[in-house]
Amino acid sequence: MFRRKFRFGVNPAVPYAVSAGCSDLYEPGKGYGFVTEKNKRQQELLQISELNAGWDALYWLGGQDISLPEQDSSGVFLDSDRELFALEKKAGERMEGEKRRIPLCFKTNVPRHGNYRVTLVIETPGRMDDVLIFTGRRRLEWRGSIPAGGRLSHTMIVNVCDIVPRGKEQLYEDLTLDLSVVADKPRMTSLLVEEVSCPTVYIAGDSTVTDQSGLYPYAPGTTYCGWGQMLTAYLDDRVSVSNHAHSGLTTESFRSEGHYAVVDQGRRPGDYLLIQFGHNDQKIDSLKAREGYRENLLRYISECMEKQNFPILVTPVARNSWKGNGEGYNDLLDEYARVCQEVGEQTGTPVLDLHRLSMEFIKEKGLEGAKPYFYPGDFTHSNDYGAYLMANFVAKELVRVCRNSKVPSYRFLAGCVTEGFGAWEPAEKICLPKKPALYEEIQDPSGGAELFSDLEHPEEPLRRADALDMIIRTARFFPTNVYNDMYDDVAGHEWYAGAVECAYQNGIIPPQLVSEKHIYPERQVTLEEFLMFAMNGYQSRKQLPRTDQSPYDGKCHDYARPYVDGAFAIGLLPADGSADLSHRMDRGEAAALCKAMNI
Repeated sequence: MFRRKFRFGVNPAVPYAVSAGCSDLYEPGKGYGFVTEKNKRQQELLQISELNAGWDALYWLGGQDISLPEQDSSGVFLDSDRELFALEKKAGERMEGEKRRIPLCFKTNVPRHGNYRVTLVIETPGRMDDVLIFTGRRRLEWRGSIPAGGRLSHTMIVNVCDIVPRGKEQLYEDLTLDLSVVADKPRMTSLLVEEVSCPTVYIAGDSTVTDQSGLYPYAPGTTYCGWGQMLTAYLDDRVSVSNHAHSGLTTESFRSEGHYAVVDQGRRPGDYLLIQFGHNDQKIDSLKAREGYRENLLRYISECMEKQNFPILVTPVARNSWKGNGEGYNDLLDEYARVCQEVGEQTGTPVLDLHRLSMEFIKEKGLEGAKPYFYPGDFTHSNDYGAYLMANFVAKELVRVCRNSKVPSYRFLAGCVTEGFGAWEPAEKICLPKKPALYEEIQDPSGGAELFSDLEHPEEPLRRADALDMIIRTARFFPTNVYNDMYDDVAGHEWYAGAVECAYQNGIIPPQLVSEKHIYPERQVTLEEFLMFAMNGYQSRKQLPRTDQSPYDGKCHDYARPYVDGAFAIGLLPADGSADLSHRMDRGEAAALCKAMNI
């Protein structure tokens, strides 16, 4: 069985240990070393975040050397505070919001796929606060503080396997083990890697579950994160986690795009498969809850049984989604959660009701109170705080559902659940990093597409169908895969039927604009009517300011006044009252107002 020990820093050589200093950067032939911007630039594979510990520098800092490891008698360390100060001094601007830090990353080759027991020792001369230890593709393993002169020895189980990275279609072989530490002065003293045989918890899912990359200088509130990469914080060292959830996946594309094949090649009798889908299934006509979605869940369960694996269903995590007309929380995933429960009952498969727990939490917090647990401006995808909390819900459900199971393997997994590392409360101020003026010429390589940059024929009249489509895109909803025939003049085969359904479900269509079950999708929209749609969309994402009066009072229909006043309050209308509310709009004018809404 494979066993390798590393000793970092300038301490005398330790028998049977590899001595690795701050200048030892990872190279495939060498087989171990630290990962910095320098060797990322030199090695193409390290530019794929899933193959570099799940960390990427902010794009405008990509050409700079930010991670500068040093060493002393206690190991290799990185002065994150000093490097951040240097970045801010060069840019001439401070980074607002949470304190940001730079990770210290180490990578080593291993001989084969499978599970490895990893013991990291940190001996620190000075106090280390807010320490985070991640393994693999940024999976949280430990969180806490280490006192000055203190010593931490933490053991974790890491799964090594191949992956189909984001944006790639082919399978990439991965026989490396990654470890990263985040702190004001992240440090590693020694590392022991031992091959081990133990059960693996595989995860299938979508972007709400996946191992999301972290951008650095890092802050947890502005980092996308799936609950699957936080589950390791709630499991002890008797099981590993192998997360194969990916953004955009459905119960169907998880199989067709090759991710399930990675699970299939690695799993052994006694392993587990957690399954959470629904967010993307509901966008596709063939994957309705009681049709393709249900059939695919049944197939996964059947195949698990054939492989002597233990399937566990997870109901889809809730969105921070509220009706735009003030009616309260809007649960668009209810049917998928109910079908998930029904499939579990039918097959005797444990079901973790993450949907219920996450929805109860969001409803208790309210629209604004829940936002610090989501990536800024996003209402579906959590940040590190939110994912840690959702993983806690999953862990509690594992105990509730599995501890009294008649199946010993389910009871075993429930027994592996820990309390985690205490509450992780969001920072008081969370704001996205702003590109300093110094880097103005550097463009985002991902494209950074602006809202409605793809708008065609801006000069054409704005129809109600167009307006609804624009508003749901602005509020970051999406057309659904069904149309429930609530309006007599909208046919299910029309391109806008899904947008109308979504707008209806989210309370965006004011009842005053509906007459005898007709919405008149081809009718050209006036400014007043557009603002009614727009303010309902706005209220689904932000609290709408109220104003006692505006210069438009008396210039609009009485039923439209709250909407017009709201639009005036957020600056969509001229302050002098000069806007013509009866003006019939074109598509370009509507797109400009959508951008100005800033939601």
